[in-house]
Amino acid sequence: MGRLDGRVTLITGTAGGQGAAAARLFAAEGATVVGCDLDAERAEAVAGEIRATGATIRSFAPVDLADPDAAAAWVADAVTFAGGIDVLYNNASAPRVGPFDQLSWDDWRFTLHNELDLIFTVTRAAWPHLVARGGGVVINTASVSAHRGATFIEQSAHGAAKGGVLAMTRHLAASGARHGIRANSISPGLIVTPQIAPFLDEPGHPVHEMFHSHPLGRLGEPDDVARVALFLASDDAAYLNAVDIVVDGGQSLIS
Repeated sequence: MGRLDGRVTLITGTAGGQGAAAARLFAAEGATVVGCDLDAERAEAVAGEIRATGATIRSFAPVDLADPDAAAAWVADAVTFAGGIDVLYNNASAPRVGPFDQLSWDDWRFTLHNELDLIFTVTRAAWPHLVARGGGVVINTASVSAHRGATFIEQSAHGAAKGGVLAMTRHLAASGARHGIRANSISPGLIVTPQIAPFLDEPGHPVHEMFHSHPLGRLGEPDDVARVALFLASDDAAYLNAVDIVVDGGQSLIS
C-alpha cells in the first residue's frame, strides 16, 4: 500500500522543480494529485508523464494563485474533480532578489504578493474543505532565508516573505488543531533547478562556490524536498504540528 493511498493532494507549482517532484512522488504513493501552475504546457507534460504510470493527476493551468478569485476557482475545481481535500502543499512562489539598496517598492510588493499572499489565498479557499473532511494536512514552503541572512545573494524581500510563511504556518497549526488539521513547513536551502544548474561549473559564481564548499559535497535536488513533504503529508508525521524542517544538507553550518 502507498503512504498516501486514497488521499486527495493539492500541490501548487507542478510544472517543474520541487512541485513536479512532489507530484510524481505523491502520485506514486497512491494520492490523487491536483496540480496547478502558470506554465500550462510544462504542467500538462508533467501530468501526462504521471498518468502514463497509471497514477491519477489533474492539472489546471494557467492559474495565477496571487489572484484570490483564481485561487478559489482552482480549489473549487479540484474539489469538484476529486471530491474533497486531504493535503494542501503550498509549493509555488516567485521572488525577486538583489541588493537591498536597489530593491524597488514594486520588487518588494511583487515578492510578498507571490510568496506570502498566495499561501493565504489558497489556504483560505481550501480551509473549509479540510474542516469538512474532518482534518488534513497543510504543508507550506518557507526557506532557509527566513532563518538567516543570505550570503551568496541578497534577498531581503524573499527572507521577509518566507519569515511570514513560518509565522503563518504556526498560526494555521494553532487554528487547525481543533479540526484535526496539521500545519508544518519546509525550509529548503539552495536546490538545483534548470535556472541555477548552468552556474555550477562557473568558477567565482556564488552557486559554484556553495557547491564546492557544501558539507555533503552537493547541492539539494527537488526530490530531497519532495521526500520530506511526503513524510509530512503521511501518517508517519501524525504527531508533528507547527514544525519547520530545514532541508539544506547542513549548508547553514558553514555559511
